[in-house]
Amino acid sequence: MSLMKLILSLMLDTSRPAAPRLRRKGERGFTLTELMVVIFIIGLLATVVMINVLPSQDRAMVTKAKADIAQLEGALEQYRLDNMVYPSTSDGLNALVTAPPSLAQPERYRRGGYIRKLPADPWGRPYMYQAPGPNGAAFDIWSMGADGAPGGTDENADIHGES
Repeated sequence: MSLMKLILSLMLDTSRPAAPRLRRKGERGFTLTELMVVIFIIGLLATVVMINVLPSQDRAMVTKAKADIAQLEGALEQYRLDNMVYPSTSDGLNALVTAPPSLAQPERYRRGGYIRKLPADPWGRPYMYQAPGPNGAAFDIWSMGADGAPGGTDENADIHGES
């Protein structure tokens, strides 16, 4: 018999009882109660962390949306300085990336555009744009919040720019 066959036959031989593991004096394992207490404590800590972290993520997403809107407002102001008007609602925010066909003087449009790429809101949807904006504002830029529907409260509330 080869050495490998001998080792396998010894390992798989069920006729011999396995050698019991002898415990040393003072050695003991964990009881089921101790394990349950540890699992309960870990679950409690995880719950506390989740309660404190999830609202922070919602606030961070709203803050990012406000920062994106401020960046877009700055690009719109640069657009207006060069072209004398804000983009129309139909041209939208895409006018900041590529020159719209409705420009009266396309040669005034900045080479390369006013922003490299339009950001999506933190929930993955495009920002909304209207010119003129409500209440006499020159324009309005907003995100519809987490729910993607007009209106809402808390993290579902619409996020508007300062203009």
